[in-house]
Amino acid sequence: MAAQRVSFGLMAIAVLIFGIALPAVRAQSQAPAPAPASDGTSIDQGIAYVLMLVALVLTYLIHPLDASSYKLF
Repeated sequence: MAAQRVSFGLMAIAVLIFGIALPAVRAQSQAPAPAPASDGTSIDQGIAYVLMLVALVLTYLIHPLDASSYKLF
């Protein structure tokens, strides 16, 4: 029984050592990541266009309610 605990302990220590050491070795052997294809300005501009379109649609939906003689709200 004691031999199983010792072998289990050695196995656990070996797994921890390899779990810490192997990712560090693999990280050093990989090439650096490529530069991003977009700097984010095109994404920001797309979001701005969508928000402006939503504001335009809401304006044209709300304006007839203000101009009519019916009181909905």
